[in-house]
This record gives sequence, C-alpha cells and structure tokens, in this order.
Amino acid sequence: MTNIKIDTQELEDRRVGKDLYSYQRGAINKIFKCFEEAPEDYHLLYQLPTGGGKTVIFSEIVRQYLKHHKKKVLVMTHRIELCKQTSNMLQEFGVVNKVVSSKANLDDQSQYSCFVAMVETLNNRLHDGKLDISDIGLVIIDEAHYNSFTKLFKFFEKCFILGVTATPLSSNIKLPMKDNYDELIVGESIESLIKNEFLARAEIFSYNVGLTSLVVGANGDYTVKSSEDLYTNNDMLSKLMQAYEERCKGKKTLIFNNGINTSLHVYDTFRRAGYPVAHLDNTNTKKERKRILKWFRDTPDAILTSVSILTTGFDEPTVDNIILNRATKSLTLYYQMIGRGSRILKNKTKFSVIDLGNNFHRFGPWGAELDWQRIFKSPNFYLDNILSDEDIENNFRYEMPEDLRAEFGNSNNVYFNIREAYTSAVRSGESSKKVLERSIEHHAKICIENSEDLYDALDLAKKLGDDIDYRIHQYTKCISKSTFNFVEWLKDDYRKKLRTFLRVNFDEVFEEIHGRPAAS
Repeated sequence: MTNIKIDTQELEDRRVGKDLYSYQRGAINKIFKCFEEAPEDYHLLYQLPTGGGKTVIFSEIVRQYLKHHKKKVLVMTHRIELCKQTSNMLQEFGVVNKVVSSKANLDDQSQYSCFVAMVETLNNRLHDGKLDISDIGLVIIDEAHYNSFTKLFKFFEKCFILGVTATPLSSNIKLPMKDNYDELIVGESIESLIKNEFLARAEIFSYNVGLTSLVVGANGDYTVKSSEDLYTNNDMLSKLMQAYEERCKGKKTLIFNNGINTSLHVYDTFRRAGYPVAHLDNTNTKKERKRILKWFRDTPDAILTSVSILTTGFDEPTVDNIILNRATKSLTLYYQMIGRGSRILKNKTKFSVIDLGNNFHRFGPWGAELDWQRIFKSPNFYLDNILSDEDIENNFRYEMPEDLRAEFGNSNNVYFNIREAYTSAVRSGESSKKVLERSIEHHAKICIENSEDLYDALDLAKKLGDDIDYRIHQYTKCISKSTFNFVEWLKDDYRKKLRTFLRVNFDEVFEEIHGRPAAS
C-alpha cells in the first residue's frame, strides 16, 4: 500500500462535521468505484483498524449515495449502543435517519431515506412486515465479522451490501466471510495510522500463564466455565495484581475478563487493596452503566473491570492501560480489546497492554503486518497455523521479576534448562530423577551465592515458588506424566528437598563459592 501523506494542518485539526482525512477519502473513492463497476447485488467487505474511523467513512458514503441515487440506505449493527452512535454520526453528516428499535413507530417511515437497526430487531420487524425495504439500494453492516447478520441477506438479494470490520475473520470458523462477500478492500494498516499520529502505539508486556486447563467450546474459543476456574484462583489474582502494580499503578486501566464471576473477583481484589475500581457487565442498568462510565472518564487513576460489553462501541481516549485478564483464540477479540486503548490524545502517543492470556504469543504484536487478503480467502490456513497452548507453553522460559532478580544479583545465571538436562540424562542412561536433583542443586547454589548464612538462603528459597513451579511443569512435560495430584506432590516434594539440601550442605557449598567459611 502506498504511504499516505498527511499535511501538518490535517494532523492538528481533528474531524469536525464532514471533514475527512486523506486515507478516509481514498477509501471512499475505492468503494464508490466498486459501486460503479460491480453488479447491484455485489457484496463488498472493507477492513480498517479500530480507531481508524469506519463509522465516519460509511456515514460519508451514505451521504453521497443518497445525494446521487434514488434508493434508500439501511445500516445494521449488532448492539443497541452502536445503533445510537451510528445514528448520531449520520446526523453529523447531515443524514436524517430513523432508528428501527423494538418500540419505534414506523408509520412515518416513508419520510426517511436512511434507517439504522440492530440485527435482531430488524429480523423481527422484517418477519412481521412492519418495515418496507422495497426501495433499499445499499445495506451497510457494521462489525460485519459477526455472523448474526447473514441470516438477513435473503431479504436484500438485489442490494449492494457493504460490510465494514477491523478484522475480516468470521466469528464462526464454520462460516467464513468469503462465503458471504465477493471482495475485500484493505484499508490503512495500524502501523501506518500510528506513524501518521492517528493511533497510539501499544507497548505489550506478556506474563507467561499456564492455560492447559482451559477447554475450547463449540464456538472455537475458550469456555467461560474453564476460564473462570483458572482466573478466579488466588495465584492468577495475585499475578494480575503484581502486573498492575508493576506496569499500571496510578494510571487509568481497563481490564477484560472472560466471565462475570471473574470480573467480580477482580473487583473485590482491587477494592480490598484500596484501589479505585468499578465493575461493569451486561446486567447493569443503563443508568448504572452511564454512572460507572462517567466515573471512569472523570477519575484519572480509575480501574474498570468488565467482561465483553466494552469490546465494541466504547470510546474513552484517556485509557492508559489495557489488561487482558483472559485468553482468547479469536484474533478479532484480541484486536478489539487492545484497540480500546489506541485512541490518541494531545499528550498520549502510547499505551500499555498487559497480557495474562498468552495472547501475544498466539497472535503476535498488535499492529503487526497481517495479510488480510490471505486471511479472508483462506481463513483455515491462518487458523490452523496458530500455535496451540501446549506449543506456546513449551517455548516459555521463566524470567524472574526485576525486584526478585536483584536479590540474586551475585548470580550470573539463574536459569536452568529442564528440557536440556532431561535430554542429557536420557542419553547418558540416567534416571529422570537426576534432572530434579540437579535443578535443586542449582537453586541451592544461587540461594547460597546471595546469602551470608543459612537463614538468608532458606528465606531466598521461599521466594523461588514461581520458578520451582515452572521447572516442575517442564519436567512433567518431559516425562509425559502430569496428573494434578502427581504435579502437586512433586512441587511440595521439591520444596522440602531444597530446604533439606540447604541445611545439610550450606557450609560446604558456601566455602566453595566464597572461598571462606560461613559466619558462625
């Protein structure tokens, strides 16, 4: 794609009314060229990243279409909030429109040339014959990757359909978008929008998480039940708090979870720690939601924990941090969640993303170059090449947090490669138990290297819990034995043997390391 050239004035002046950026005008020209050349029942898909202004683009398309055609326009969304936002944007472009809600009186529909409707409401209105669609020439579908729209295509067989999405990958792996759209137009890339100061740059901090307990459901993503079981345990809640305090403390933070119960646990955890936090899910009333979002907007260090309600139709540029307190196999959801932090401000050019679901390892960096045309045409090729959780975790290497690494400052190497040690033991004809013995000796060595007496060493050993668990996990992978009870026994046995080794061998190892006896 050719680089877009933006003049200084255009960068300084944000859109007012019908002002458009050059890349938006370019997209509109491409889409109208397709209008002119394609048959009237053509299905066109347009891709543009979250924050690039998809609603702005299709609002201008509606305005121009109505000006030059004697047909009407229908805009479909999948949520009521998006209906209202879309209607307001169309009004800004001078397009008078009617929202087809469940309670709307349609007696005056002949007075309108543009309608905005939520998919389920529209489905009901079409089946009960309340909405006249005989003059509709253009149908626009926002968030087109959701498959709920396709059931309505039969009503618009002679209409030009324009779908818009940030990720042209279907929400249902069994219903690829190429089956419903004839062509994809790819818009500006995230990197281009960042470079030209339309989006903020994401700094991603990924914390390795064991996900093998998660279950994949019929929709191709992790089930809420298995996610809740993992993310409500104390270890994960502690890891979340640690990540927040290391990277996000004192800054506006939005947390995404896979389940209401998890979000409530997160809320309680932060509230007990004394942080300003609120919880939001789809059971909140409109009044409660409005109050919570206002509080979030007005509170500089606010923390908002939620489920999926804020992945679309939510725009709060003051967000500094996004925490993915969940795993997903959906590229679309990954991009949507991170996109909530990408809105730019005068004093905001970057934002932080804390990944607690190995999503970075699964999908790569947000904004990495993706071949959307190939993904559109061959979605299974892309999906089949995403790393499995087991593959991801096999490539993990435990890294000590900075403050803990400082306590082991006298040690040049605190890493022990279990898999290499196992391979070496097998080749030498040794028992696999030798691997854990050597690991314990290594842990004891780094404890003694940074201690003046046995009590110091025992205290440091207590702080190695995460590293011990990581090594046990790697070891059980090697020996292909990982039942829950066996793993828990191994972890406990390892800790006992490390303490025993230190008590028995401290003086001898200390003198070997330091060249002098330990203080008595």
